[in-house]
Amino acid sequence: MRHFDRISKGFNIVLKPDEKGYIGRECPSCDSYFKIKFGTGVQEALPCYCPYCGTKGEHDLFLTKEQKRYIKSYALNRVTTALLKDLKTMEFEYKPRGGFGIGVSLKVKGTTRPIRYYRERELETEIVCDRCGLHYAIFGVFAYCPDCGVYNSLQVLYKNLELIDKELALSETQEEEFKEFLVADALENAVSAFDGFGRELCRISTRKRIDPFRKGTVSFQNLRKARDTLKNYFQFDLAAPLRNEDWELLVKHFQKRHLIAHKMGVVDEDYIRTTGDKNAVIGSKVRIDLDDLTEFVLVIRKLGEYLITELGIPVSQDT
Repeated sequence: MRHFDRISKGFNIVLKPDEKGYIGRECPSCDSYFKIKFGTGVQEALPCYCPYCGTKGEHDLFLTKEQKRYIKSYALNRVTTALLKDLKTMEFEYKPRGGFGIGVSLKVKGTTRPIRYYRERELETEIVCDRCGLHYAIFGVFAYCPDCGVYNSLQVLYKNLELIDKELALSETQEEEFKEFLVADALENAVSAFDGFGRELCRISTRKRIDPFRKGTVSFQNLRKARDTLKNYFQFDLAAPLRNEDWELLVKHFQKRHLIAHKMGVVDEDYIRTTGDKNAVIGSKVRIDLDDLTEFVLVIRKLGEYLITELGIPVSQDT
């Protein structure tokens, strides 16, 4: 049993990465699929975090079903191959002698177990953690880093705001009509970015809560209502870190975004009542000042940092 004895001492099974260098992982809790690139991130043995639900565990717990089938089939292939080779060495044949001689032979027949190969799946978003440098890929946008466990929501917000800053800078070099379009689009993008950011933080924060709110959602498209909701369920004031004029600036621009998205930018009574904007005229198009919008983006960034701190979400401290 020379061949079998050789493999009984152990052998390595290598999981090959995809063409971009990513290896698939699967959460043992939520069964969600993601990929990581070994050689990036923290260069020491660490547990793995599910980017979707935050479950923590050793890496062997995050093997995908396809990888497990491959490992099992590879091991069976090596064992059956070794056994067949050893059994083949035991084959013999004694031919009959004389008129009534009896011949005896031993022939081994059989096939090795096939290896069940697999391919890693395609995912929507590739991310580089801004804290530890891990390259990973997920479905969606928001995620825990599988290496250091920080949540990337603030990183996503920052990147969106950087794009908005670039859009505003571009608008200054354009003709008036296109400039107006870019400024309005930048405002819509800023509000959408913060709304998505805030909703995701509340979803993560409420998942482990047992109060009735965990089944609800918070919309940040109306800041006054969002402020009331956060006071009721999380006991903190969304406007606390801001000066009164900064809070009013946010409220006014969020309402301007509502007019652009739903009223073709035309001022109505609700806008005047909500914002107290003395420069607006009912029936006219709402005016968006570029300098005010630039300041608005800075305040949004500050509010995002405050919100994530109050909700206790683990994020990078290096940004």
